[in-house]
Amino acid sequence: MWLQTDFRSDDGTHPSDSGRRKVADLLLNFLKTDKTARTWFLKNSISSVRGDFLPQQHYLYQNYPNPFNPSTTISYQLLEKSFVTIKIYDILGKEIATLVNEDKPAGYHTVTFDSDQLNRGQGITSGVYIYTLYANGIAKSKKMLLAK
Repeated sequence: MWLQTDFRSDDGTHPSDSGRRKVADLLLNFLKTDKTARTWFLKNSISSVRGDFLPQQHYLYQNYPNPFNPSTTISYQLLEKSFVTIKIYDILGKEIATLVNEDKPAGYHTVTFDSDQLNRGQGITSGVYIYTLYANGIAKSKKMLLAK
């Protein structure tokens, strides 16, 4: 049973301290008693990760949203610290923009491409564009669609 005092606001969506305790107690009780919830608990701390779960190379993700207008997010993962360059090309191979051109640490990174910032604020035309990640002698490319 929930009481008005279990919430900080009248919309019923922001639990108070007592509401948080009720939610936590209910969740803990469920996890202790439900047989399907046993996998939620770790018996020991993780001491190692199997090698096949670690990234084996730099990875370039598909941009999102795609199609986009006027901006999109490009994500990538680096296996190790690398000098990274990310460039945008039109379908004919003409360089449109350089988004990244610097050292980056290992891990997951994102960069935003805003097509309206190009061409002195006039933007670029609708169409297919290629974005390429260059790192440690490796180049990876993907297509994206600007739809105005």
